[in-house]
Amino acid sequence: MTNTPQLTRSIGVVGGTLLTLSCLTPASSLFVIVPDSFAGLGTGTALTIAVAGLLCVGVAFAYSELGTLIPSSGGEYAMVGTLMGRLAGWLVFVLSLIVVMIVPPIIALGTADYLAPVIRLDPQYTAAGVLLLATVMGLLDLRANAWLTGIFLVLEIVACAVVAFLGFSHTRRPASVLVQPVIDAGNGQSTAVTAGLIVTGLASALFILQGFSTAVYLAEEMENPRRNVSRTVLWTLAIGAAVVLVPVVAITLGAPDLETLGAGDIAGMVREWSNSGTGVFVSLCIALAIVNAAIVMVIQNSRVVFASARDAAWPTAVNRVFSHVGRRFGSPWAATLAVGVPGAALCFVRLDTLSEVTGVAVAAMYAFVALGALVARRGALKHRMAWRMPLWPALPVLLIAVLVWVLGRQSTRSLVITGAIVAVAGLYWVCYLRPRQDTHWVISVPEDGRAPAGTSAGQPAEASPASSADAAPASTSG
Repeated sequence: MTNTPQLTRSIGVVGGTLLTLSCLTPASSLFVIVPDSFAGLGTGTALTIAVAGLLCVGVAFAYSELGTLIPSSGGEYAMVGTLMGRLAGWLVFVLSLIVVMIVPPIIALGTADYLAPVIRLDPQYTAAGVLLLATVMGLLDLRANAWLTGIFLVLEIVACAVVAFLGFSHTRRPASVLVQPVIDAGNGQSTAVTAGLIVTGLASALFILQGFSTAVYLAEEMENPRRNVSRTVLWTLAIGAAVVLVPVVAITLGAPDLETLGAGDIAGMVREWSNSGTGVFVSLCIALAIVNAAIVMVIQNSRVVFASARDAAWPTAVNRVFSHVGRRFGSPWAATLAVGVPGAALCFVRLDTLSEVTGVAVAAMYAFVALGALVARRGALKHRMAWRMPLWPALPVLLIAVLVWVLGRQSTRSLVITGAIVAVAGLYWVCYLRPRQDTHWVISVPEDGRAPAGTSAGQPAEASPASSADAAPASTSG
């Protein structure tokens, strides 16, 4: 077996948590995605996010177990592909690619709203400009980006804290509305939020909290990964959920009325609770948080595309281009452009369509990971050293059932769009990848996890050559 490059294990729990939080960018979800939830769920938004947080604990357990069992920077597709076969890994990669391509424009589309106190701009052209700027930043030295995104992350947390303080300081309704939610029905009337509506909203809520799972991309670089991967995943989920949920509760209780809450104008509520200066400060912090999120996501997502090219997911010429690393800045410039430029074009698609499709993709990807966790303890893999989740196999079974239920409640349009993309990807697998399985879509894992690519959970795992093919972690974003 030839010696191949190995990533240095130098990241602890604190470093891993900070890096993953930079990828999660919870404030951008709070200020861009949550307002749409207020429109559809009213005072039930906080309850829906809390339920999604409980689901995410189960998801975090699944990611923690698989992340230590198969510590690969390829993330979900490497874990699922190793356990359930190449086709399953390919479908998970496609679902992650949907998220990779759509989330940055969703976040960027909120920029103009929060720059409005200073300058009026067209939302779509502004979002496209932000993504193009993020693409340029993604082509530069990652050390400069790390400092920049770190500063922006601090500003995000400050903005969230200010909003939470002002909301709790101007409470207008009792806390009972959080567990007995209502929504504006027009003409000053309200109507109860049903359990079915909350279940429907779970896909968007999962999307709001999505990002904590990227900690598994750091598994190859973590000291004592069997202990630290799970801690990093769970700490990131806890902090990210708190940064989102606490201000959501404050906004819910402090909004002047249900109509204002449904409008989701958080910056306007801040100005009403304080003064125009504070409102402008918070708005600019939010705008910077969005720019930060765009930069981090373009960097992170380009690494996913880069890793797929090194695993030969595409025609040879495309793999060669996407896996090329620039000499000056050490960034995968073609993969960065492949994420950033189409993302800028997607800014001209309806926001609700983008959000719905992403929610479906996230829920489906989590279901695949839960399936992987369910089969992970069969055959030779059950003897491998790894962090093990509690309540197995009941927890992954319950998680799969709930996620399938959530998917069944989504709009026909979002299911059709996502299904069509997956169907095209399946056709690509049948016609191109499967006939070339000796040379293409060879999912590599480090020597710590010796299950060969495409090995099913019931087959014995043989030693496979280590490869840096997946060595493109999201950690570079923070």
